[in-house]
Amino acid sequence: MSVKIDEEVTFESSSHDRNNESSALQEGPAALDYEKLINTPEFKKLSKRKNGFLLSYTIFFTAIYALLPILTSYTTILENRAIGMITWTWIYSFGIFIMVWALATIYTKKAAGFDKDVDEILKKTL
Repeated sequence: MSVKIDEEVTFESSSHDRNNESSALQEGPAALDYEKLINTPEFKKLSKRKNGFLLSYTIFFTAIYALLPILTSYTTILENRAIGMITWTWIYSFGIFIMVWALATIYTKKAAGFDKDVDEILKKTL
């Protein structure tokens, strides 16, 4: 079975349409002065807190995650049996899954707090 398409579809927009779209976005119901917003002390404080949180959790996750191949490649520590025939490698690997779920849960709760702070900043700024 073959399908033949006789028409060619093209999408064109004039620069006039694009200018109207961008001005409509800027003139929306809650047009914000982003320069003013990012220069507020509250926003800077929130940005520092959020970046500190993300950086520390990223470093923690990367270190724990990268430690598995390092320990299995260059040492024999994880080759010892932990429970019956199960070695520490399996326990460590399973622990990484638990860590990911825990970090995702913590991030979700922390992000909700950041969202509340953003709403407060926007109320003050508007």
